[in-house]
Amino acid sequence: MSKEILLLVDALAREKNVARDVVFIALELALAQATKRHIEQQLSAQANALFKDKIEVDVRVEVDRNSGDFQAFRRWTVVEDNEHEEPASQIALTDADAMEPPLALSDVKEEQVEGVDFGRIGAQAAKQVILQKIRDAEREQILSDFLARDEELVTGTIKRIERGDVIVESGRIEARIPRDQVIPKENLRVGDRVRAFLMKIDRNVRGPQLILSRVAPQFIMRLFELEVPEIEEGILEIKSAARDPGLRAKIAVKSNDARVDPVGTCVGMRGSRVQAVTSELAGERVDIILWSADPAQFVINALAPAEVSSILVDEEKHCMDVVVEEDQLAQAIGRLGQNVRLASELTGWQINIMTQDAADQKQTAESSSIRALFMEKLDVDEEVANILIEEGFTNLEAVAYVSLQEMLEIEAFDEDTVNELRRRARNALLNAEIASEEKIESAATDLLSMEGMDSQTARSLASNGVNTMEDLADLAIDELVEMTGMDAERAKSLIMTARAPWFAEQSA
Repeated sequence: MSKEILLLVDALAREKNVARDVVFIALELALAQATKRHIEQQLSAQANALFKDKIEVDVRVEVDRNSGDFQAFRRWTVVEDNEHEEPASQIALTDADAMEPPLALSDVKEEQVEGVDFGRIGAQAAKQVILQKIRDAEREQILSDFLARDEELVTGTIKRIERGDVIVESGRIEARIPRDQVIPKENLRVGDRVRAFLMKIDRNVRGPQLILSRVAPQFIMRLFELEVPEIEEGILEIKSAARDPGLRAKIAVKSNDARVDPVGTCVGMRGSRVQAVTSELAGERVDIILWSADPAQFVINALAPAEVSSILVDEEKHCMDVVVEEDQLAQAIGRLGQNVRLASELTGWQINIMTQDAADQKQTAESSSIRALFMEKLDVDEEVANILIEEGFTNLEAVAYVSLQEMLEIEAFDEDTVNELRRRARNALLNAEIASEEKIESAATDLLSMEGMDSQTARSLASNGVNTMEDLADLAIDELVEMTGMDAERAKSLIMTARAPWFAEQSA
């Protein structure tokens, strides 16, 4: 029998082109399952008929790689007393302590048992287990070979379409393009050659599978890398991309050689390069944008072909107010907001498009709000407040902490005035901080009356605007986890405690 095992392993290893050890592991699993089934049947026959629960045992089989001999071991794992639910495969910690030698939590006790003869194994079942293991190993090997090539662009033939998902065969690898990753209104048919971007690897129960996308921004970037040799050579770089799949896309390009025009190079002779990409993307129109290290200039380039009159950058909110002429407004926004949305995704900045009149109104409203703030918190008249606004001060923090030298450069203020303004601004900020702390402490005290609440969590909740049990009850589990960093189980427990009054009212 040992000789038969070795012959079987060698034959399968050669036939399936996998390592002998993979076949041995599959064989051990098949023998372990057969032995496990045999022991469970014996124990079930001996058990009292009153016990109807299925008996589960744990079995390990070890096959000698040289001789083909194998041994079977029945295993018990040490668990906490309150988790001792499977006596056939578990030992309670109290009992484990009394053993000689004593066993600790998670230790495994093994006892050799008589293995099932190879000839008595359900041949078909064992064969299926072995072949499945080998198939999994084959898939892993093929996948490893593919990943070693470091390819992100996958080309293959459409094998079939399942409920909108497109199954692609690329060499010996099977890949899937989920329905939501197919370009809208694209007519893909079985037998078509198709390209897609590798998003991730799904390691499901049926073996690893490539998950592809034809709508990801990275897809268009990889297509341009194929069509434009200068990108692979490092002369050009694609800095970012944004897409409205099937309709329009924008890519930002940069040249590392001042002699090379990045936009013209990507367009190609008579548009040949960009047309090749457009054809692959089912006619998707592609705008090629010149990248700039200056965020404002980058946004202006991204909004092309619309012409920008002026731009105001708010770095704190990471947004820009872009002013255009009335006749440029529709073009800047684009159909259904497409142009400004793609420009925003491409640059990473929130972009607000507005006319000059709208910009003036917004600036007037903001100036009025800032003026009122300065007059109230700094106890100054309108003239002083206006001077601060004209000098670019927009909040109390700027007045309090901007360098003294910079404020002394304001001609309308002398040193005494500057020092007094800075002192009042710092006092106003301190008072606001004290008021905020008092509010948090008050809210935290209310929350601490809840069962399971601690002071640190209560303060964290209060600082995020969760001041009452009602506020906490309205939260979702993931919101509470993100807010406090606690584990999901505790978040669920706290929320259910906060919601208890709701259930009490319903039952009443």
